[in-house]
Formats: sequence, structure tokens, C-alpha cells
Amino acid sequence: MSLFFSENQAIIETAQYYFDRKLKQYGNLKYAYMVLNKKNPADMLVISNYPKEWVDIYKENNYQQIDPVVIASFTRIAPFSWDESITINAEVNFSKIFNLSKNYKIANGHSFILHDYYNNLALLSILMNEEHVNEAEAIVAEQEDKLQMLLIRVHEKIISLYKELENSTTSKKQISKDIFSPRENEILYWASVGKTYQEIALILGIKVSTVKFHIGNVVKKLGVMNAKHAIRMGVELQLIKPAVG
Repeated sequence: MSLFFSENQAIIETAQYYFDRKLKQYGNLKYAYMVLNKKNPADMLVISNYPKEWVDIYKENNYQQIDPVVIASFTRIAPFSWDESITINAEVNFSKIFNLSKNYKIANGHSFILHDYYNNLALLSILMNEEHVNEAEAIVAEQEDKLQMLLIRVHEKIISLYKELENSTTSKKQISKDIFSPRENEILYWASVGKTYQEIALILGIKVSTVKFHIGNVVKKLGVMNAKHAIRMGVELQLIKPAVG
């Protein structure tokens, strides 16, 4: 998906709201959801309630390229603790990123992994707060299956949203904004704001049969099944211009 890493704000806010709502039941957990293109890890999406300053530093410096948690995840399937990750990668010097992250109280955590069919790596990392580390570890141990499913469900939803966005963008490029005649646009506009055919006929001073005729042309032009579908597509693709009443 070419738009996956475009950081669409509406999609990001939808995902963040879902994570916040689902994780709230476990207390004040800090989390980071990250998606990377496995062919080009520079392509990255991050949704997190970590300190914004740290997230910005991480993204600006492409720290995913040296993050031992990310590096370990490329060759793993099962969830793992960061302590385990650091031990596995002990031969490599990761002191820089950990010394920096400790300034933001990010030192230990647990990560859940998903490799999707678009060749992306998705991670859900739960931070182990030093003040409540035992409580956080207990939550992860008891809710491991649910947290893994949370990652799967949210990632699947985000893929679906980005696919819809990509399809919509493609459609906008393929369909001219002036596809409708002035009369067709007027009728489609009034239909889109809830007016009946009879009301549209009165507003425009034309016959109901004329309204139906133009709606029929709109349906044919858009290649859809019926007027309701045509109205919805016209609204979603922003093809309808406001009409003066």
C-alpha cells in the first residue's frame, strides 16, 4: 500500500483511540504501535502515548535501524521481553539509543509481533514502568493472548482503512470533478442533503420525471447500481458542488 506510511491523521487518531480504549482496562499503560516496511525500514508508522519529544527524536534519527527490539522482531514470531532482546543482540553496541530512551523513562518492556501479507512488520510494545514493573509484567503475562489479538485486530483495521483511502484517491484521479452537467450536479446536491425527488422538482422548478431522468444519467456515469449508491459515491469522492437554493 503506497499510502500506508503517509500518516493520515484521521486513521492515526482512530487507531490511537482504539488502543487507548482497549488498554485503559489494564491501567495507565504506555504503549507504542509501530509498522515498518521490511524491504525499506525507513518507511515507518508510529502510534504511541510515549512522550512526544522522544517519538519525534526516534523518527527523525531513524532509530528503528539500530533499535534492538526492532532488529530482534524481524526474525521472531512470538512475543518477547526487551531484556531477552538485548541479551540476544549483546554483541552489538546499542548503548546510544538506550541511554537516550532512559531520559524518557523508557528502559524495559514487552513486544508483540505481527508479520503481515504486505511484507510489513507490526509491533505493539508495552512499556514496563519502573515504578509499577511487577504490576505491568503480571498484566502482560495474564493478558498475553488478548494483547496479541489486539495487535492483530488493530493492524487489520488500519490496513483496511488505508486500502479504502488508496482506492478513494485512485478513483478521484480517474473521475473528473466536472463529470456532471450543471443540472445533474444540482439534483445530486439536493438529493445528498436529504431532499426527495418531489422536493427537488419544486426547488428547481422542473418535473419529477426530469429529476429521475438526470439521476438515471448520474447512475450510468458513475457505473453504480442505484441512486443511493450514486449519491454516496458523489459525497465520498467530493464530486458534488454546492448548489444555490
